[in-house]
Amino acid sequence: MLSREQLQNYWRENRNLMILVLIVWALVSYGAALISGWLNKVVVFGFPLGYYMGSQGALIVFILLLVFYSKKMNEIDRKYGVEEE
Repeated sequence: MLSREQLQNYWRENRNLMILVLIVWALVSYGAALISGWLNKVVVFGFPLGYYMGSQGALIVFILLLVFYSKKMNEIDRKYGVEEE
């Protein structure tokens, strides 16, 4: 059983990780759309970068975010002894 202090530390790390992931998500989702005019000046694989980020790039970033979050949460769970069996 975790002490109150350990639980607070666990949830603080969990919250900070979620905030980081949400910031990256928001930047990729909304930031790319807001600066798509500038992004379209850059060409990737024959397509404007704004189009590429909307069609494929954002999806790749989201999948990488899921993998990153999963790995970091497993590390945090192990650190506090609350990992799944």
